[in-house]
Amino acid sequence: MIRALRGEVYTGFPPMKGGRPRTVTHMKISSIKAISPIDGRYAGKVEELRNIFSEYGLIRYRVLVEVRWLQRLADEAQIGELAPLTSVMKDILNNIIDDFSIDDAERVKKIEATTNHDVKAVEYFIREKLGDGPETQALKDFLHFGCTSEDINNLSYALMLRAARTEVLIPKMRDFRSKLKNLAAENAKLPMLSRTHGQTASPTTLGKEIANVIARLDRAQKQFTGCEILGKFNGAVGNFNAQSIAYPDAEWPGIAKRFIESLGLTENAYTTQIEPHDWTAEYAHALMRYNTILIDFSRDIWGYISLGYFKQRVARNEVGSSTMPHKVNPIDFENAEGNLGMANALLAHFAEKLPISRWQRDLTDSTVQRNLGVAVAHILIALQSLAKGTEKLEVNAAAINADVANAWEVLGEAVQTVMRRYGIPEPYEKLKALTRGQAVSKEILREFIKTLDIPDAEVKRLLELTPESYTGLAEQLARDI
Repeated sequence: MIRALRGEVYTGFPPMKGGRPRTVTHMKISSIKAISPIDGRYAGKVEELRNIFSEYGLIRYRVLVEVRWLQRLADEAQIGELAPLTSVMKDILNNIIDDFSIDDAERVKKIEATTNHDVKAVEYFIREKLGDGPETQALKDFLHFGCTSEDINNLSYALMLRAARTEVLIPKMRDFRSKLKNLAAENAKLPMLSRTHGQTASPTTLGKEIANVIARLDRAQKQFTGCEILGKFNGAVGNFNAQSIAYPDAEWPGIAKRFIESLGLTENAYTTQIEPHDWTAEYAHALMRYNTILIDFSRDIWGYISLGYFKQRVARNEVGSSTMPHKVNPIDFENAEGNLGMANALLAHFAEKLPISRWQRDLTDSTVQRNLGVAVAHILIALQSLAKGTEKLEVNAAAINADVANAWEVLGEAVQTVMRRYGIPEPYEKLKALTRGQAVSKEILREFIKTLDIPDAEVKRLLELTPESYTGLAEQLARDI
Protein backbone atom coordinates (compact mmCIF):
# COMPACT_ATOMS: atom_id res chain seq x y z
CA MET A 1 0.00 0.00 0.00
CA ILE A 2 1.35 3.39 -1.00
CA ARG A 3 2.02 5.80 1.79
CA ALA A 4 2.75 9.52 1.63
CA LEU A 5 6.09 9.82 3.40
CA ARG A 6 8.56 12.65 3.12
CA GLY A 7 10.51 12.34 -0.12
CA GLU A 8 8.48 9.41 -1.44
CA VAL A 9 7.27 9.50 -5.04
CA TYR A 10 3.66 8.58 -5.76
CA THR A 11 3.51 6.05 -8.61
CA GLY A 12 -0.14 5.01 -8.89
CA PHE A 13 -3.24 3.64 -7.21
CA PRO A 14 -3.11 0.23 -5.57
CA PRO A 15 -5.67 -2.45 -6.46
CA MET A 16 -8.75 -2.82 -4.33
CA LYS A 17 -8.45 -4.98 -1.26
CA GLY A 18 -8.82 -8.65 -2.01
CA GLY A 19 -7.16 -8.26 -5.37
CA ARG A 20 -10.31 -7.13 -7.18
CA PRO A 21 -9.55 -4.67 -9.98
CA ARG A 22 -10.82 -1.14 -9.63
CA THR A 23 -12.83 -1.29 -12.85
CA VAL A 24 -15.71 1.08 -13.48
CA THR A 25 -18.35 -1.26 -14.85
CA HIS A 26 -21.79 -0.03 -13.86
CA MET A 27 -23.56 2.20 -16.36
CA LYS A 28 -26.95 3.81 -16.06
CA ILE A 29 -27.77 2.96 -19.69
CA SER A 30 -26.95 0.07 -21.97
CA SER A 31 -23.81 0.52 -24.02
CA ILE A 32 -25.88 -0.11 -27.13
CA LYS A 33 -27.40 3.35 -26.59
CA ALA A 34 -24.05 5.08 -26.09
CA ILE A 35 -23.50 8.13 -28.28
CA SER A 36 -19.78 7.55 -28.60
CA PRO A 37 -18.57 4.24 -30.11
CA ILE A 38 -15.86 4.26 -27.46
CA ASP A 39 -18.47 3.55 -24.81
CA GLY A 40 -20.62 1.54 -27.20
CA ARG A 41 -19.21 -0.69 -29.93
CA TYR A 42 -15.62 -0.51 -28.64
CA ALA A 43 -16.37 -0.43 -24.92
CA GLY A 44 -14.64 -3.72 -24.24
CA LYS A 45 -11.42 -2.51 -25.87
CA VAL A 46 -10.92 0.49 -23.59
CA GLU A 47 -11.66 -0.93 -20.14
CA GLU A 48 -8.16 -0.16 -18.87
CA LEU A 49 -8.71 3.56 -19.51
CA ARG A 50 -11.90 3.87 -17.47
CA ASN A 51 -10.18 4.21 -14.11
CA ILE A 52 -7.97 6.94 -15.58
CA PHE A 53 -10.15 9.17 -17.77
CA SER A 54 -13.71 8.64 -16.56
CA GLU A 55 -15.53 11.05 -14.26
CA TYR A 56 -14.76 8.54 -11.55
CA GLY A 57 -11.08 8.70 -12.48
CA LEU A 58 -10.98 12.49 -12.43
CA ILE A 59 -12.64 12.62 -9.03
CA ARG A 60 -10.30 9.96 -7.68
CA TYR A 61 -7.21 11.90 -8.83
CA ARG A 62 -8.62 15.09 -7.31
CA VAL A 63 -9.10 13.29 -4.00
CA LEU A 64 -5.54 12.02 -4.19
CA VAL A 65 -4.09 15.49 -4.79
CA GLU A 66 -6.13 17.08 -1.99
CA VAL A 67 -5.14 14.38 0.52
CA ARG A 68 -1.48 14.37 -0.49
CA TRP A 69 -1.35 18.16 -0.16
CA LEU A 70 -2.78 17.94 3.36
CA GLN A 71 -0.17 15.31 4.22
CA ARG A 72 2.59 17.48 2.74
CA LEU A 73 1.52 20.46 4.85
CA ALA A 74 1.58 18.30 7.98
CA ASP A 75 5.14 17.27 7.09
CA GLU A 76 6.31 20.88 6.77
CA ALA A 77 7.86 22.25 9.96
CA GLN A 78 7.16 25.77 8.69
CA ILE A 79 3.39 25.19 9.14
CA GLY A 80 3.38 25.31 12.93
CA GLU A 81 -0.38 25.17 13.44
CA LEU A 82 -0.59 21.74 11.81
CA ALA A 83 0.91 19.01 13.94
CA PRO A 84 2.68 16.04 12.37
CA LEU A 85 0.25 13.23 11.60
CA THR A 86 -0.06 10.28 13.95
CA SER A 87 0.20 6.82 12.44
CA VAL A 88 -3.56 6.40 12.89
CA MET A 89 -4.31 9.61 10.99
CA LYS A 90 -1.85 8.66 8.24
CA ASP A 91 -3.76 5.41 7.80
CA ILE A 92 -7.10 7.23 7.73
CA LEU A 93 -5.92 9.65 5.05
CA ASN A 94 -4.22 6.95 2.98
CA ASN A 95 -7.32 4.80 3.13
CA ILE A 96 -9.43 7.62 1.67
CA ILE A 97 -7.30 7.20 -1.44
CA ASP A 98 -6.62 3.48 -1.34
CA ASP A 99 -10.24 2.48 -0.74
CA PHE A 100 -11.83 5.07 -3.03
CA SER A 101 -14.89 3.47 -4.62
CA ILE A 102 -17.70 4.07 -7.07
CA ASP A 103 -19.94 4.89 -4.11
CA ASP A 104 -17.43 7.52 -2.98
CA ALA A 105 -17.39 9.10 -6.43
CA GLU A 106 -21.17 9.17 -6.50
CA ARG A 107 -21.16 10.82 -3.07
CA VAL A 108 -18.91 13.55 -4.47
CA LYS A 109 -21.32 14.04 -7.37
CA LYS A 110 -24.21 14.32 -4.93
CA ILE A 111 -22.36 17.01 -2.97
CA GLU A 112 -21.57 18.78 -6.25
CA ALA A 113 -25.28 18.95 -7.01
CA THR A 114 -25.53 21.29 -4.00
CA THR A 115 -22.24 23.18 -4.28
CA ASN A 116 -22.38 23.49 -8.08
CA HIS A 117 -18.58 23.28 -7.90
CA ASP A 118 -16.81 20.01 -8.63
CA VAL A 119 -13.52 20.66 -6.82
CA LYS A 120 -15.20 22.09 -3.72
CA ALA A 121 -17.34 18.97 -3.61
CA VAL A 122 -14.15 16.91 -3.29
CA GLU A 123 -13.04 19.02 -0.33
CA TYR A 124 -16.38 18.53 1.41
CA PHE A 125 -16.27 14.80 0.71
CA ILE A 126 -12.85 14.51 2.41
CA ARG A 127 -14.14 16.49 5.38
CA GLU A 128 -16.94 13.95 5.72
CA LYS A 129 -14.51 11.05 5.56
CA LEU A 130 -12.32 12.60 8.25
CA GLY A 131 -15.22 12.70 10.70
CA ASP A 132 -15.01 14.46 14.06
CA GLY A 133 -12.08 12.85 15.84
CA PRO A 134 -9.63 14.76 18.08
CA GLU A 135 -7.13 15.33 15.28
CA THR A 136 -9.52 16.13 12.49
CA GLN A 137 -10.63 19.72 13.11
CA ALA A 138 -7.24 21.25 12.41
CA LEU A 139 -6.85 19.01 9.39
CA LYS A 140 -10.20 20.10 8.00
CA ASP A 141 -9.19 23.72 8.27
CA PHE A 142 -6.09 23.02 6.19
CA LEU A 143 -7.87 21.12 3.46
CA HIS A 144 -7.40 22.92 0.12
CA PHE A 145 -5.13 25.40 1.93
CA GLY A 146 -3.90 28.18 -0.35
CA CYS A 147 -5.26 26.36 -3.41
CA THR A 148 -7.21 27.40 -6.43
CA SER A 149 -9.21 24.72 -8.20
CA GLU A 150 -6.66 24.64 -10.98
CA ASP A 151 -3.94 23.61 -8.53
CA ILE A 152 -5.94 20.43 -8.02
CA ASN A 153 -7.11 20.01 -11.61
CA ASN A 154 -3.80 20.50 -13.40
CA LEU A 155 -2.08 17.91 -11.22
CA SER A 156 -5.00 15.50 -11.65
CA TYR A 157 -4.84 15.73 -15.45
CA ALA A 158 -1.05 15.44 -15.34
CA LEU A 159 -1.35 12.22 -13.32
CA MET A 160 -4.00 10.95 -15.73
CA LEU A 161 -1.82 11.45 -18.79
CA ARG A 162 1.20 9.99 -17.05
CA ALA A 163 -0.79 6.91 -16.07
CA ALA A 164 -2.13 6.56 -19.62
CA ARG A 165 1.41 6.71 -20.96
CA THR A 166 3.14 4.35 -18.53
CA GLU A 167 0.33 1.90 -17.77
CA VAL A 168 -1.48 1.66 -21.12
CA LEU A 169 0.13 3.21 -24.20
CA ILE A 170 3.81 2.31 -23.75
CA PRO A 171 3.06 -1.37 -22.97
CA LYS A 172 0.82 -1.57 -26.06
CA MET A 173 3.45 0.16 -28.19
CA ARG A 174 6.09 -2.31 -27.01
CA ASP A 175 3.82 -5.26 -27.67
CA PHE A 176 3.17 -4.11 -31.23
CA ARG A 177 6.88 -3.48 -31.80
CA SER A 178 7.59 -7.04 -30.73
CA LYS A 179 5.18 -8.33 -33.37
CA LEU A 180 6.80 -6.17 -36.04
CA LYS A 181 10.28 -7.30 -34.98
CA ASN A 182 9.27 -10.94 -35.39
CA LEU A 183 7.83 -10.20 -38.83
CA ALA A 184 11.03 -8.40 -39.84
CA ALA A 185 13.31 -11.18 -38.59
CA GLU A 186 11.29 -13.95 -40.22
CA ASN A 187 11.35 -12.19 -43.59
CA ALA A 188 14.74 -10.47 -43.47
CA LYS A 189 15.94 -12.46 -46.48
CA LEU A 190 12.73 -12.55 -48.57
CA PRO A 191 13.34 -10.43 -51.72
CA MET A 192 10.56 -8.00 -52.55
CA LEU A 193 10.08 -5.56 -55.38
CA SER A 194 10.18 -1.95 -54.28
CA ARG A 195 7.83 0.62 -55.74
CA THR A 196 8.75 4.28 -55.83
CA HIS A 197 6.02 6.54 -57.20
CA GLY A 198 4.10 3.30 -57.67
CA GLN A 199 6.63 2.12 -60.27
CA THR A 200 9.00 -0.85 -60.06
CA ALA A 201 12.24 0.08 -58.29
CA SER A 202 15.38 -1.53 -56.86
CA PRO A 203 14.48 -4.66 -54.85
CA THR A 204 14.44 -4.75 -51.07
CA THR A 205 13.37 -7.45 -48.64
CA LEU A 206 10.07 -7.68 -46.82
CA GLY A 207 11.90 -7.74 -43.49
CA LYS A 208 13.82 -4.55 -44.28
CA GLU A 209 10.58 -2.69 -45.08
CA ILE A 210 9.15 -3.74 -41.72
CA ALA A 211 12.43 -2.72 -40.05
CA ASN A 212 12.00 0.77 -41.52
CA VAL A 213 8.70 1.08 -39.66
CA ILE A 214 10.22 -0.18 -36.42
CA ALA A 215 13.02 2.40 -36.60
CA ARG A 216 10.53 5.22 -37.14
CA LEU A 217 8.29 4.04 -34.31
CA ASP A 218 11.25 3.68 -31.95
CA ARG A 219 12.21 7.29 -32.46
CA ALA A 220 8.64 8.54 -32.08
CA GLN A 221 8.09 6.43 -28.96
CA LYS A 222 11.31 7.74 -27.42
CA GLN A 223 10.16 11.32 -28.00
CA PHE A 224 6.75 10.55 -26.50
CA THR A 225 8.27 8.83 -23.48
CA GLY A 226 10.61 11.78 -22.95
CA CYS A 227 7.87 14.42 -22.80
CA GLU A 228 8.07 16.14 -19.43
CA ILE A 229 4.81 16.19 -17.49
CA LEU A 230 4.53 19.45 -15.59
CA GLY A 231 2.43 20.71 -12.74
CA LYS A 232 1.81 23.97 -10.89
CA PHE A 233 0.73 24.52 -7.28
CA ASN A 234 1.12 28.24 -6.73
CA GLY A 235 -2.34 29.57 -6.00
CA ALA A 236 -4.97 31.72 -7.66
CA VAL A 237 -2.75 33.60 -10.11
CA GLY A 238 0.57 31.83 -9.72
CA ASN A 239 2.15 34.07 -7.05
CA PHE A 240 1.46 32.23 -3.76
CA ASN A 241 -0.64 35.21 -2.67
CA ALA A 242 -2.81 33.41 -0.11
CA GLN A 243 -0.04 31.19 1.21
CA SER A 244 2.44 34.01 1.73
CA ILE A 245 -0.05 36.26 3.51
CA ALA A 246 -0.83 33.47 5.97
CA TYR A 247 2.78 32.31 6.42
CA PRO A 248 5.07 35.10 5.18
CA ASP A 249 8.21 33.35 6.41
CA ALA A 250 7.48 29.97 4.80
CA GLU A 251 9.41 28.97 1.70
CA TRP A 252 6.36 28.39 -0.49
CA PRO A 253 8.14 27.83 -3.82
CA GLY A 254 10.18 25.07 -2.21
CA ILE A 255 7.15 23.53 -0.52
CA ALA A 256 5.23 23.50 -3.81
CA LYS A 257 8.19 22.03 -5.68
CA ARG A 258 8.65 19.24 -3.17
CA PHE A 259 4.95 18.44 -3.32
CA ILE A 260 4.80 18.30 -7.11
CA GLU A 261 7.92 16.17 -7.31
CA SER A 262 6.54 13.80 -4.66
CA LEU A 263 3.79 13.03 -7.18
CA GLY A 264 6.39 12.14 -9.80
CA LEU A 265 5.81 15.33 -11.81
CA THR A 266 8.02 18.27 -12.80
CA GLU A 267 7.28 21.72 -11.39
CA ASN A 268 6.32 24.63 -13.61
CA ALA A 269 7.12 27.60 -11.37
CA TYR A 270 5.89 30.37 -13.69
CA THR A 271 2.18 30.26 -14.43
CA THR A 272 -1.02 32.26 -14.24
CA GLN A 273 -4.00 30.67 -12.53
CA ILE A 274 -3.57 27.73 -14.87
CA GLU A 275 -0.63 25.64 -15.89
CA PRO A 276 -0.29 26.84 -19.50
CA HIS A 277 -0.60 23.37 -21.06
CA ASP A 278 2.47 23.69 -23.26
CA TRP A 279 3.62 20.26 -22.11
CA THR A 280 0.20 18.82 -22.99
CA ALA A 281 0.64 20.17 -26.50
CA GLU A 282 4.07 18.51 -26.68
CA TYR A 283 2.55 15.23 -25.45
CA ALA A 284 -0.22 15.51 -28.07
CA HIS A 285 2.20 16.34 -30.89
CA ALA A 286 4.47 13.43 -29.95
CA LEU A 287 1.52 11.06 -30.07
CA MET A 288 0.41 12.51 -33.40
CA ARG A 289 3.80 11.75 -34.92
CA TYR A 290 3.68 8.18 -33.63
CA ASN A 291 0.13 7.78 -34.95
CA THR A 292 1.04 9.17 -38.36
CA ILE A 293 3.72 6.50 -38.78
CA LEU A 294 1.10 3.87 -37.96
CA ILE A 295 -1.30 5.36 -40.52
CA ASP A 296 1.47 5.10 -43.13
CA PHE A 297 2.10 1.49 -42.09
CA SER A 298 -1.61 0.63 -42.21
CA ARG A 299 -1.96 1.96 -45.74
CA ASP A 300 1.16 0.14 -46.95
CA ILE A 301 0.04 -3.19 -45.52
CA TRP A 302 -3.42 -2.60 -47.01
CA GLY A 303 -1.73 -2.15 -50.38
CA TYR A 304 0.44 -5.24 -50.00
CA ILE A 305 -2.63 -7.30 -49.09
CA SER A 306 -4.25 -5.97 -52.26
CA LEU A 307 -1.21 -7.08 -54.29
CA GLY A 308 -1.42 -10.54 -52.75
CA TYR A 309 1.84 -10.21 -50.82
CA PHE A 310 -0.04 -11.14 -47.67
CA LYS A 311 -2.93 -13.47 -47.02
CA GLN A 312 -5.03 -13.10 -43.87
CA ARG A 313 -5.92 -15.88 -41.48
CA VAL A 314 -9.62 -15.71 -40.67
CA ALA A 315 -11.96 -17.31 -38.18
CA ARG A 316 -14.13 -20.07 -39.60
CA ASN A 317 -17.41 -18.19 -39.37
CA GLU A 318 -16.07 -14.73 -40.18
CA VAL A 319 -17.75 -12.87 -43.06
CA GLY A 320 -15.79 -10.59 -45.42
CA SER A 321 -18.65 -9.28 -47.52
CA SER A 322 -22.44 -9.43 -47.32
CA THR A 323 -22.63 -10.40 -51.03
CA MET A 324 -19.17 -11.67 -52.09
CA PRO A 325 -18.28 -14.82 -50.13
CA HIS A 326 -14.66 -14.94 -51.33
CA LYS A 327 -13.63 -11.65 -49.74
CA VAL A 328 -11.30 -11.29 -46.77
CA ASN A 329 -11.13 -7.58 -46.16
CA PRO A 330 -8.13 -5.89 -44.45
CA ILE A 331 -10.50 -4.50 -41.82
CA ASP A 332 -8.01 -4.42 -38.94
CA PHE A 333 -5.74 -2.03 -40.82
CA GLU A 334 -8.70 0.03 -42.01
CA ASN A 335 -10.05 0.23 -38.46
CA ALA A 336 -6.63 1.29 -37.19
CA GLU A 337 -6.28 3.98 -39.85
CA GLY A 338 -9.70 5.41 -39.04
CA ASN A 339 -9.15 5.45 -35.28
CA LEU A 340 -5.69 6.96 -35.60
CA GLY A 341 -7.16 9.70 -37.76
CA MET A 342 -9.80 10.43 -35.12
CA ALA A 343 -7.11 10.53 -32.43
CA ASN A 344 -4.94 12.91 -34.44
CA ALA A 345 -7.85 15.26 -35.08
CA LEU A 346 -8.45 15.53 -31.34
CA LEU A 347 -4.76 15.72 -30.46
CA ALA A 348 -4.26 18.53 -32.98
CA HIS A 349 -7.07 20.49 -31.33
CA PHE A 350 -5.60 19.91 -27.87
CA ALA A 351 -2.20 21.14 -29.03
CA GLU A 352 -3.59 24.24 -30.71
CA LYS A 353 -6.25 25.19 -28.18
CA LEU A 354 -5.01 24.30 -24.71
CA PRO A 355 -1.96 26.63 -24.60
CA ILE A 356 -4.26 29.61 -25.31
CA SER A 357 -6.11 31.22 -22.40
CA ARG A 358 -7.40 34.76 -22.01
CA TRP A 359 -5.35 36.74 -19.46
CA GLN A 360 -4.87 34.82 -16.23
CA ARG A 361 -7.55 32.21 -16.94
CA ASP A 362 -10.59 31.31 -18.95
CA LEU A 363 -12.66 28.13 -18.86
CA THR A 364 -12.30 27.05 -22.48
CA ASP A 365 -9.72 24.43 -21.49
CA SER A 366 -12.05 22.67 -19.06
CA THR A 367 -14.39 20.94 -21.49
CA VAL A 368 -11.51 20.23 -23.89
CA GLN A 369 -9.42 18.45 -21.25
CA ARG A 370 -12.34 16.17 -20.48
CA ASN A 371 -11.82 14.69 -23.95
CA LEU A 372 -8.18 13.74 -23.43
CA GLY A 373 -9.24 10.18 -22.75
CA VAL A 374 -11.23 10.05 -25.98
CA ALA A 375 -8.08 10.59 -28.04
CA VAL A 376 -6.14 8.01 -26.03
CA ALA A 377 -9.03 5.55 -26.43
CA HIS A 378 -8.91 5.84 -30.21
CA ILE A 379 -5.16 5.13 -30.11
CA LEU A 380 -5.70 2.12 -27.85
CA ILE A 381 -8.35 0.72 -30.20
CA ALA A 382 -6.02 1.27 -33.17
CA LEU A 383 -3.07 -0.47 -31.49
CA GLN A 384 -5.25 -3.47 -30.69
CA SER A 385 -6.48 -3.61 -34.28
CA LEU A 386 -2.93 -3.41 -35.63
CA ALA A 387 -1.73 -6.15 -33.27
CA LYS A 388 -4.64 -8.36 -34.31
CA GLY A 389 -4.18 -7.62 -38.01
CA THR A 390 -0.43 -8.23 -37.91
CA GLU A 391 -0.90 -11.58 -36.17
CA LYS A 392 -3.32 -12.62 -38.95
CA LEU A 393 -0.86 -11.86 -41.76
CA GLU A 394 0.49 -14.79 -43.74
CA VAL A 395 3.34 -13.99 -46.11
CA ASN A 396 2.60 -15.13 -49.66
CA ALA A 397 6.20 -15.75 -50.70
CA ALA A 398 5.16 -17.14 -54.09
CA ALA A 399 3.38 -13.90 -55.06
CA ILE A 400 6.24 -11.76 -53.81
CA ASN A 401 8.84 -13.85 -55.63
CA ALA A 402 6.87 -13.85 -58.88
CA ASP A 403 6.64 -10.07 -58.79
CA VAL A 404 10.34 -9.44 -58.27
CA ALA A 405 11.54 -12.25 -60.54
CA ASN A 406 9.90 -10.68 -63.58
CA ALA A 407 11.23 -7.15 -63.00
CA TRP A 408 14.52 -7.34 -64.91
CA GLU A 409 14.37 -3.62 -65.66
CA VAL A 410 15.34 -2.85 -62.05
CA LEU A 411 18.87 -4.14 -62.74
CA GLY A 412 19.48 -1.10 -64.95
CA GLU A 413 20.62 0.74 -61.83
CA ALA A 414 23.16 -1.97 -61.03
CA VAL A 415 24.59 -2.17 -64.53
CA GLN A 416 24.96 1.59 -65.06
CA THR A 417 26.62 2.00 -61.65
CA VAL A 418 29.27 -0.59 -62.52
CA MET A 419 29.73 1.14 -65.89
CA ARG A 420 30.43 4.39 -64.03
CA ARG A 421 33.15 2.67 -62.01
CA TYR A 422 34.99 1.63 -65.17
CA GLY A 423 34.67 4.95 -66.97
CA ILE A 424 32.22 3.97 -69.71
CA PRO A 425 30.77 7.25 -71.04
CA GLU A 426 27.10 8.15 -70.59
CA PRO A 427 26.16 4.99 -68.64
CA TYR A 428 22.90 6.41 -67.33
CA GLU A 429 21.76 7.55 -70.77
CA LYS A 430 22.57 4.16 -72.32
CA LEU A 431 20.63 2.24 -69.70
CA LYS A 432 17.80 4.75 -69.89
CA ALA A 433 17.51 4.09 -73.63
CA LEU A 434 17.51 0.35 -72.99
CA THR A 435 15.08 0.16 -70.07
CA ARG A 436 12.80 3.18 -69.77
CA GLY A 437 9.17 2.73 -70.73
CA GLN A 438 9.59 -0.68 -72.34
CA ALA A 439 9.68 -4.29 -71.36
CA VAL A 440 13.13 -5.51 -70.40
CA SER A 441 13.77 -9.24 -70.42
CA LYS A 442 16.64 -11.22 -69.00
CA GLU A 443 17.89 -11.84 -72.54
CA ILE A 444 17.88 -8.16 -73.58
CA LEU A 445 19.76 -7.13 -70.44
CA ARG A 446 22.34 -9.89 -70.70
CA GLU A 447 23.06 -9.16 -74.34
CA PHE A 448 23.72 -5.55 -73.35
CA ILE A 449 26.05 -6.61 -70.53
CA LYS A 450 28.09 -8.76 -72.91
CA THR A 451 28.90 -5.65 -75.00
CA LEU A 452 30.44 -3.74 -72.09
CA ASP A 453 34.17 -2.97 -72.07
CA ILE A 454 34.71 -3.95 -68.45
CA PRO A 455 36.77 -6.73 -66.79
CA ASP A 456 35.58 -10.27 -67.50
CA ALA A 457 35.01 -10.90 -63.80
CA GLU A 458 32.62 -7.94 -63.67
CA VAL A 459 30.81 -9.14 -66.78
CA LYS A 460 30.39 -12.56 -65.14
CA ARG A 461 29.13 -11.00 -61.89
CA LEU A 462 26.53 -8.89 -63.71
CA LEU A 463 25.39 -11.84 -65.84
CA GLU A 464 24.79 -13.83 -62.65
CA LEU A 465 22.84 -11.00 -61.05
CA THR A 466 19.05 -11.46 -60.76
CA PRO A 467 16.35 -9.14 -59.44
CA GLU A 468 15.99 -11.42 -56.40
CA SER A 469 19.68 -11.18 -55.53
CA TYR A 470 19.94 -7.42 -56.04
CA THR A 471 18.85 -6.41 -52.53
CA GLY A 472 21.99 -4.67 -51.26
CA LEU A 473 22.33 -4.87 -47.48
CA ALA A 474 18.60 -5.22 -46.87
CA GLU A 475 18.84 -8.55 -45.06
CA GLN A 476 21.54 -7.31 -42.69
CA LEU A 477 19.64 -4.10 -41.96
CA ALA A 478 16.48 -6.07 -41.24
CA ARG A 479 18.27 -8.30 -38.76
CA ASP A 480 20.13 -5.42 -37.11
CA ILE A 481 16.91 -3.72 -36.02
